[in-house]
Amino acid sequence: MTNLLILYYSSYGHIETMAQAVADGVVAVRGAKATLKRVPELVPEEVAKKSGYKLDQAAPVAEPGELADYDAVIFGTPTRFGNMCGQMRSFLDQTGALWKSGALIGKVGSVFTSTATQHGGQESTILSFHVTLLHLGMVIVGLPYSAKEQMTLEEIVGGSPYGAATIAGGDGSRKPSETELDLARFQGRHVAEMTVKLGS
Repeated sequence: MTNLLILYYSSYGHIETMAQAVADGVVAVRGAKATLKRVPELVPEEVAKKSGYKLDQAAPVAEPGELADYDAVIFGTPTRFGNMCGQMRSFLDQTGALWKSGALIGKVGSVFTSTATQHGGQESTILSFHVTLLHLGMVIVGLPYSAKEQMTLEEIVGGSPYGAATIAGGDGSRKPSETELDLARFQGRHVAEMTVKLGS
Protein backbone atom coordinates (compact mmCIF):
# COMPACT_ATOMS: atom_id res chain seq x y z
CA MET A 1 0.00 0.00 0.00
CA THR A 2 1.26 3.47 -0.94
CA ASN A 3 0.47 5.99 1.81
CA LEU A 4 -0.20 9.63 0.98
CA LEU A 5 -0.80 12.41 3.47
CA ILE A 6 -2.93 15.41 2.57
CA LEU A 7 -1.72 18.02 5.05
CA TYR A 8 -3.53 21.34 5.05
CA TYR A 9 -4.45 24.53 6.83
CA SER A 10 -7.87 26.11 6.30
CA SER A 11 -9.28 29.18 8.03
CA TYR A 12 -12.69 29.27 6.41
CA GLY A 13 -13.14 25.81 4.88
CA HIS A 14 -12.04 26.42 1.28
CA ILE A 15 -8.78 24.48 1.56
CA GLU A 16 -10.51 21.84 3.71
CA THR A 17 -12.98 21.24 0.86
CA MET A 18 -10.16 21.10 -1.70
CA ALA A 19 -8.22 18.68 0.54
CA GLN A 20 -11.15 16.27 0.58
CA ALA A 21 -11.29 16.39 -3.23
CA VAL A 22 -7.54 15.69 -3.38
CA ALA A 23 -8.07 12.69 -1.08
CA ASP A 24 -10.88 11.44 -3.34
CA GLY A 25 -8.43 11.53 -6.24
CA VAL A 26 -5.78 9.64 -4.28
CA VAL A 27 -8.06 6.74 -3.34
CA ALA A 28 -9.14 6.36 -6.97
CA VAL A 29 -5.69 4.86 -7.59
CA ARG A 30 -5.39 1.18 -6.78
CA GLY A 31 -2.95 0.56 -3.95
CA ALA A 32 -3.04 4.16 -2.70
CA LYS A 33 -4.29 5.25 0.72
CA ALA A 34 -5.13 8.85 1.69
CA THR A 35 -4.85 10.32 5.17
CA LEU A 36 -6.20 13.82 5.86
CA LYS A 37 -4.55 15.89 8.60
CA ARG A 38 -4.16 19.57 9.34
CA VAL A 39 -1.52 21.76 10.91
CA PRO A 40 -2.16 23.42 14.29
CA GLU A 41 -4.00 26.72 14.52
CA LEU A 42 -1.87 29.56 15.85
CA VAL A 43 -4.61 32.17 16.22
CA PRO A 44 -6.10 32.34 19.75
CA GLU A 45 -9.48 30.61 19.85
CA GLU A 46 -11.35 33.74 20.90
CA VAL A 47 -9.89 35.70 17.98
CA ALA A 48 -10.57 32.84 15.56
CA LYS A 49 -14.22 32.66 16.64
CA LYS A 50 -14.69 36.42 16.27
CA SER A 51 -13.13 36.23 12.81
CA GLY A 52 -15.50 33.46 11.71
CA TYR A 53 -12.87 30.73 11.37
CA LYS A 54 -14.17 27.23 10.69
CA LEU A 55 -13.00 25.48 13.84
CA ASP A 56 -15.07 22.27 13.54
CA GLN A 57 -12.80 20.46 11.10
CA ALA A 58 -12.78 16.66 11.30
CA ALA A 59 -9.15 16.11 10.28
CA PRO A 60 -6.83 15.50 13.23
CA VAL A 61 -3.84 17.75 13.88
CA ALA A 62 -0.51 16.42 12.62
CA GLU A 63 2.94 16.41 14.22
CA PRO A 64 5.96 17.39 12.07
CA GLY A 65 7.73 14.07 12.62
CA GLU A 66 4.81 12.20 11.03
CA LEU A 67 5.76 13.35 7.54
CA ALA A 68 8.42 10.65 7.39
CA ASP A 69 5.72 7.96 7.74
CA TYR A 70 4.26 8.67 4.29
CA ASP A 71 5.40 8.05 0.73
CA ALA A 72 4.04 11.43 -0.41
CA VAL A 73 2.67 14.59 1.13
CA ILE A 74 0.22 16.86 -0.68
CA PHE A 75 0.17 20.23 1.08
CA GLY A 76 -2.77 22.64 1.03
CA THR A 77 -2.39 26.25 2.13
CA PRO A 78 -4.25 29.49 1.62
CA THR A 79 -2.23 32.37 0.23
CA ARG A 80 -0.95 35.08 2.52
CA PHE A 81 0.55 37.92 0.47
CA GLY A 82 1.81 35.53 -2.19
CA ASN A 83 3.23 32.97 0.23
CA MET A 84 2.04 30.06 2.36
CA CYS A 85 0.13 30.95 5.52
CA GLY A 86 1.93 31.38 8.84
CA GLN A 87 0.42 28.22 10.30
CA MET A 88 1.94 26.08 7.54
CA ARG A 89 5.24 27.97 7.71
CA SER A 90 5.46 27.36 11.45
CA PHE A 91 4.77 23.65 10.97
CA LEU A 92 7.43 23.28 8.28
CA ASP A 93 9.92 25.24 10.37
CA GLN A 94 9.70 22.36 12.86
CA THR A 95 10.92 19.76 10.35
CA GLY A 96 14.61 20.45 10.96
CA ALA A 97 15.19 16.97 12.37
CA LEU A 98 13.68 15.43 9.24
CA TRP A 99 15.93 17.61 7.09
CA LYS A 100 19.00 16.68 9.13
CA SER A 101 18.30 12.95 8.91
CA GLY A 102 17.27 13.07 5.26
CA ALA A 103 13.98 11.38 6.14
CA LEU A 104 12.02 13.08 3.35
CA ILE A 105 14.56 12.67 0.55
CA GLY A 106 12.94 10.98 -2.44
CA LYS A 107 9.40 11.33 -1.12
CA VAL A 108 6.86 13.04 -3.35
CA GLY A 109 5.62 16.54 -2.51
CA SER A 110 2.84 18.55 -4.13
CA VAL A 111 0.93 21.74 -3.28
CA PHE A 112 -2.54 23.24 -3.79
CA THR A 113 -3.82 26.62 -2.64
CA SER A 114 -6.56 29.25 -2.49
CA THR A 115 -6.58 33.00 -2.96
CA ALA A 116 -9.11 35.75 -2.40
CA THR A 117 -8.80 37.03 -5.96
CA GLN A 118 -8.11 35.64 -9.41
CA HIS A 119 -4.57 37.09 -9.45
CA GLY A 120 -3.93 36.95 -5.71
CA GLY A 121 -0.77 34.86 -5.70
CA GLN A 122 -1.77 31.27 -6.53
CA GLU A 123 1.36 30.61 -8.56
CA SER A 124 3.80 32.47 -6.30
CA THR A 125 2.45 30.65 -3.24
CA ILE A 126 3.00 27.23 -4.77
CA LEU A 127 6.37 28.09 -6.33
CA SER A 128 7.72 29.57 -3.10
CA PHE A 129 6.41 26.51 -1.22
CA HIS A 130 8.42 24.31 -3.62
CA VAL A 131 11.64 25.86 -2.30
CA THR A 132 11.03 24.30 1.12
CA LEU A 133 10.22 20.93 -0.44
CA LEU A 134 13.45 21.00 -2.44
CA HIS A 135 15.46 21.75 0.71
CA LEU A 136 13.84 18.69 2.28
CA GLY A 137 14.83 16.59 -0.74
CA MET A 138 11.32 15.90 -1.96
CA VAL A 139 10.37 15.11 -5.56
CA ILE A 140 7.90 17.76 -6.73
CA VAL A 141 4.82 16.78 -8.72
CA GLY A 142 2.50 19.43 -10.12
CA LEU A 143 -0.68 19.49 -12.18
CA PRO A 144 0.09 18.69 -15.84
CA TYR A 145 -1.83 20.16 -18.75
CA SER A 146 -3.53 16.81 -19.24
CA ALA A 147 -5.83 18.31 -16.59
CA LYS A 148 -7.66 20.20 -19.34
CA GLU A 149 -9.94 22.10 -16.95
CA GLN A 150 -7.12 24.54 -16.19
CA MET A 151 -7.21 25.62 -19.84
CA THR A 152 -10.84 26.77 -19.83
CA LEU A 153 -11.84 30.27 -20.80
CA GLU A 154 -15.52 29.62 -20.15
CA GLU A 155 -15.37 30.49 -16.46
CA ILE A 156 -13.11 32.00 -13.84
CA VAL A 157 -11.18 29.12 -12.35
CA GLY A 158 -8.14 28.62 -10.13
CA GLY A 159 -5.26 26.29 -10.89
CA SER A 160 -2.06 26.17 -12.92
CA PRO A 161 0.54 23.57 -13.88
CA TYR A 162 1.98 24.12 -10.40
CA GLY A 163 -1.13 22.88 -8.61
CA ALA A 164 -4.87 23.10 -8.12
CA ALA A 165 -6.34 26.25 -6.61
CA THR A 166 -9.63 27.90 -5.76
CA ILE A 167 -10.69 31.52 -5.56
CA ALA A 168 -12.50 32.41 -2.34
CA GLY A 169 -13.56 35.98 -3.11
CA GLY A 170 -12.63 39.01 -1.06
CA ASP A 171 -15.23 38.18 1.59
CA GLY A 172 -14.71 34.41 1.41
CA SER A 173 -18.21 33.79 0.06
CA ARG A 174 -17.18 31.95 -3.11
CA LYS A 175 -16.85 28.20 -2.59
CA PRO A 176 -14.66 25.91 -4.72
CA SER A 177 -16.34 25.35 -8.08
CA GLU A 178 -16.88 21.89 -9.50
CA THR A 179 -14.13 22.60 -12.04
CA GLU A 180 -11.70 23.49 -9.26
CA LEU A 181 -12.66 20.37 -7.32
CA ASP A 182 -12.09 18.31 -10.47
CA LEU A 183 -8.60 19.78 -10.71
CA ALA A 184 -7.97 18.90 -7.05
CA ARG A 185 -9.14 15.32 -7.68
CA PHE A 186 -6.89 15.14 -10.74
CA GLN A 187 -3.92 16.33 -8.70
CA GLY A 188 -4.57 13.75 -5.99
CA ARG A 189 -4.87 10.99 -8.56
CA HIS A 190 -1.79 12.13 -10.50
CA VAL A 191 0.38 12.42 -7.38
CA ALA A 192 -0.74 8.97 -6.24
CA GLU A 193 0.04 7.45 -9.63
CA MET A 194 3.50 9.06 -9.69
CA THR A 195 4.19 7.91 -6.12
CA VAL A 196 3.21 4.33 -6.97
CA LYS A 197 5.50 4.43 -10.03
CA LEU A 198 8.44 5.80 -8.07
CA GLY A 199 7.98 3.13 -5.43
CA SER A 200 7.83 0.21 -7.86
